[in-house]
Amino acid sequence: MVHTQGHAAQKENGETLNQHICMKPYSLYSFRQYKPLEGAKYFILPFILWLIAGGIVLGQEEERSVYMAVNKQHTAFKDLIFPYITHIGEGQVIIISLLLLLLIPKFRTGKFLLAMLVCNISPFLITQGIKALVNAPRPLKYYAEAAWINRVAGQPVNYDYSFPSGHSEGSFAFLCFLAILLPRKFYWLGTVLFLLGMSVLYSRIYLSQHFFADVFVGSTIGTLCCLISFSIINPFRDRDTQ
Repeated sequence: MVHTQGHAAQKENGETLNQHICMKPYSLYSFRQYKPLEGAKYFILPFILWLIAGGIVLGQEEERSVYMAVNKQHTAFKDLIFPYITHIGEGQVIIISLLLLLLIPKFRTGKFLLAMLVCNISPFLITQGIKALVNAPRPLKYYAEAAWINRVAGQPVNYDYSFPSGHSEGSFAFLCFLAILLPRKFYWLGTVLFLLGMSVLYSRIYLSQHFFADVFVGSTIGTLCCLISFSIINPFRDRDTQ
């Protein structure tokens, strides 16, 4: 009898979920009430591959070799485009972009604002804390500005607080947050956002601002903090699906 009642309750819950989804299949607040990270799956999958591949590189202690290989591949086109791409990870760009999200009425809620702040500020604080504790040298200091280093004109000259990369953390937290918000028919754009984030990581190495470990750990902190924070807060929960 108890088993039958449990089965009936399970069936009723399933039917309720289906009703919510069917009422508005492309609603941002329908299926995501129950699976808040559903929209980010095309960001999360390549990120998992990145964790595996990056971990292998670090395990083989090849991070200095990665910097040297990337630095040797300088071209006029890359020198032109990467100083712009690297701005995606800067605080001003991220803050302005997040504020623009609030122009959308459905995002103007206290819970969404809380999620937005925690998802982007928590990884920033963790990264800055690690930077202060470790104070690792950047490539220009590590190699004492060796003559073989290719440098792009106009780029800042930084020597300290290399690990982890703040631009990498910021860009991945921000882009992961955007991926979570994607409507169902645009889930595939999560992969585009991930690749955009990877271009920021490459730019940080290319511009001699960071080593591989810096960008790898930075991107990991940004993504994991965003996913965990959003799952806990879940501004989609208990929203009206009308």
